Amino acid sequence: MRTLLLLRHAKSALDGATIADFDRPLSPDGERVSPIMGRHLRDTIGAPDHVLCSAASRAKQTWEQMAGCFDTAIPAEISRDLYLASTEGLLDAIKQTPDDVQRLLVVGHNPGMHQLAAQISAGGDRALLAKLRDRFPTGAIAEIRLDIDSWGDASAPGELCRFVTPKELAPK
Repeated sequence: MRTLLLLRHAKSALDGATIADFDRPLSPDGERVSPIMGRHLRDTIGAPDHVLCSAASRAKQTWEQMAGCFDTAIPAEISRDLYLASTEGLLDAIKQTPDDVQRLLVVGHNPGMHQLAAQISAGGDRALLAKLRDRFPTGAIAEIRLDIDSWGDASAPGELCRFVTPKELAPK
């Protein structure tokens, strides 16, 4: 059994006219919410064993702020390949994860994150599945349990155990 955690980066600044999309930082709201989501992850699911994170500024900042919520350093791979990655691109990265990793966190972008979460979440609470399939907002975390022995089999359908949005934990 493995746990896949999919996290869409927190809300970013929208100043696309002067900053390239890849370089957009978190907005003040994104900076406020990231540690809240980190503490939620720590307190309800536990620390990931490993992190795969997009190299885009907003994704890296999201993880950096969340990482500060854990007592120990968590190995993180920052990859430009995860920037706006498709479902297939995300799965390819996940499948290369070493098998000693039991709980993997992937920090990335929509639409790939949303599509991947919907694609591999075959079981779980119907209301939770419907909520996930409706939208995957910035800062949201999906916890999916996969009945696999190796990350190489990560495309197998799993069970959606939890889907939490920042709005639920940190209303404005």
